[in-house]
Amino acid sequence: MTSLRLATFKANGRVSYGAVTDSGIVDLGKKLAKYPTLLDAFRGGALAEARAAATGKADYQIKDVEMLPPLLAPEKIICVGINYPERSAEYKDGREAPKYPNLFCRFPPSLVGHEQPIVRPKVSEKFDYEGEIVLVIGKEGRHVPKEKALGLIGGLTLGNEGSVRDWLRHGTLNVTQGKNFDRSGSLGPWIVPADDLDPGKSLHLTTRINGELRQEDRTERLTWGFAWLINYISTFTTLRPGDLIWTGTPTGAGGHHNPPKWLKPGDVVEVEVPEIGVLRNKVVDEV
Repeated sequence: MTSLRLATFKANGRVSYGAVTDSGIVDLGKKLAKYPTLLDAFRGGALAEARAAATGKADYQIKDVEMLPPLLAPEKIICVGINYPERSAEYKDGREAPKYPNLFCRFPPSLVGHEQPIVRPKVSEKFDYEGEIVLVIGKEGRHVPKEKALGLIGGLTLGNEGSVRDWLRHGTLNVTQGKNFDRSGSLGPWIVPADDLDPGKSLHLTTRINGELRQEDRTERLTWGFAWLINYISTFTTLRPGDLIWTGTPTGAGGHHNPPKWLKPGDVVEVEVPEIGVLRNKVVDEV
């Protein structure tokens, strides 16, 4: 691995963060005590320090730790709906292409880390997947011009925007309920800093269910690209280091198949961008 890969994990009852290398995880929480969490490192502009400290013998193997969402308590988790071409047509309701994106927010408890189970809630069987690329903001900004917007990105990670479809329709003007069931989505497996992965390049995103390709697209086809989103969102709120922007999912989510292909216990969801990695989660039922 040539890119720096920053992960948050739990080992022996202790939560820390580290650099994932070919030999395992180097515990940066021990080496960079002045930044207790990865979020603190982003807010402190300490990615160069993290890179310099990401050397030496690994402290843990990934298989021996619980992988957590890379950022545990971001100030904002802003999600973009219907952002790849053909997504509007999937709804088959004659809707016109919108002028602006649909935005909504998620709560941190709705997300788990890599290889941790995502939970189908007991109130619905219409549990769905949405593979996405997630932007991690690295610098504070308000009213950020499009030409400078990519410079605000501190890194990129992956998300499965687990959705409970019937609960998305409970309100006529919001989808908050269906997007925030506890442990219904996932984030990770780690963050690749923008210094290692140019957010301006075209990225190939796929989602697989039990090995079957369900979603596939490239970021060059986004209706509202990364720079446009940062410019737009920063118009109404100050973006701060550690904030997350989920950039939308391609066509092919389970609810849009005929018949629908809802997630069920035992299913394995894999979201992948080769330059970032694979976010993998198994589905379980709520108890």
